[in-house]
This record gives sequence, C-alpha cells and structure tokens, in this order.
Amino acid sequence: MALRSPLINVMVDAAKKASRGLVRDFGEVEQLQVSVKGPADFVSVADRKAEQVIRAELMKARPRYGYLMEEQGEHVGEDTSNRWLVDPLDGTTNFLHGIPQFAISICLERDSQPFAGVIYDPVRDEMFFAEQGKGAYMNERRIRVAGREHLDNAVIATGIPHRGRPGRDGYVPGLSAMMDVTAGIRRFGAAALDLAWVAAGRFDGFWERGLKSWDLAAGVVLVREAGGHVTEIEGGEAMLTSGSILAANPIIHAAMTDVLRKHPV
Repeated sequence: MALRSPLINVMVDAAKKASRGLVRDFGEVEQLQVSVKGPADFVSVADRKAEQVIRAELMKARPRYGYLMEEQGEHVGEDTSNRWLVDPLDGTTNFLHGIPQFAISICLERDSQPFAGVIYDPVRDEMFFAEQGKGAYMNERRIRVAGREHLDNAVIATGIPHRGRPGRDGYVPGLSAMMDVTAGIRRFGAAALDLAWVAAGRFDGFWERGLKSWDLAAGVVLVREAGGHVTEIEGGEAMLTSGSILAANPIIHAAMTDVLRKHPV
C-alpha cells in the first residue's frame, strides 16, 4: 500500500473534489451532442469551475505558494520556491465530444523543477501520483515504465498538431518514420494521461511539441519516478518552457531520439 505524503494528500484531495463536478458535467455534455451549436460554452464553464475548486483547495492547504493555471493565469506567492501548475481539464476536445479520455493534472514545481505530480482520470477512477525520490503509483499500486527494448514491438503515443497549431509540415515526416519502425502509434488527445500511461507501462513512449507547462509537468515527475527518461525531443531539459517532450524507458528513449533526430522541425 502506498504511503502518501501530506503534500500528495493535498493534491489528491483537490483533484478528487474537482472531479465530482467534471463527471457530472461530462454526463450533461454527452446529452448536448444533439445541439447544432454544440456544448463548447458549457465545457468552458465546467473547466473554470474545476479550476476554481482546485485553486481553493490548494490555497487553503498551502496559502503561501504561487500558481500557474490554464484559466486563471499566474499568481506569484510569498513562497517563491513553490508553485502549483494546474490543468483542470486536460483533453478538453475529448470532453467536448463526449469521449471519456480526459484528466485533471496538478504539479508542484519546486525551485523551477517538477517535484510532485498528480494526474487523475475520473472516468476510470485512476489516480496517478508521484513525488521526487518516492516512486510512482496508480491508486495504491507501484508502477514502472515498460521494459521493452525494441521499437518494433513498442506502442508509442503522440500528439498531432491540429488546426491553428504550427509545426504540422515538420511533424509528418517524423510521424511517418516512427510508424515504419514501431508496433503502433496512438493519438488519444490528452497529454497528461499519455504520460501517466507511459509511467504505468501501458505506452512504451510518448512525444509531442507545443505543449504548455501545465500539460506535462505532473507527467514528467511520474515518468521519472517510474524509472523512465524524460527530455525535450531535441535532448534538452527545458520541457516546461519549450513544450517539447520525449518520454520512455532509457532504451526506447534513445531509439526514439535516433528516429526523430533525422526529422528535425
């Protein structure tokens, strides 16, 4: 059984409390698919409500910490070493279309580095959490990255640039090259969950560009604490600022790097 620290308990409680409204609103969204206008405004409200709940819970427990949140922006706290990075609804487009693949992502950044992370999938009731030096867990079970060593039997997740996002022309050759050497490519549309699934060994690797810090920060902690290797696609360590990320076990990470290096964006 996982022994959760007080810090992780704060993050888990905030995610669970916010999830109640999201699950309820997700049921409403599924019914709104018949609307010609679509439920975009409704989802935006659900997103903001979840973030408000998370902010209230985190600030109650750690009032001196700052935060960076997708909807509310940045607040510099009295304690400048600690900052929350929060995505209250990662996988918004999935949520919008009634697809049950979304999550709440909360990370504590300490001295500009991801220190502790929680990613909660409320539909499956799967709580992924990790803290630096203490391992990674899903609910009460310890998790590890997959042990595969060859791309030809690896399943890799990615994010594909959609309308309005740059980089598609440069992305396609790398995607094609990865398709040629792997057992399969998956695009599920929720980067935080993709990283949690790498940590849990469900995916063998993940790469994407153009992410926000709140999309990937918690996942960085999870993958590292599960024994994986996380860098920018180009090999650097500035994932939170560049939005470029490649995560896998060390052997698959090196193999993916070799493939993608031949197709720089």
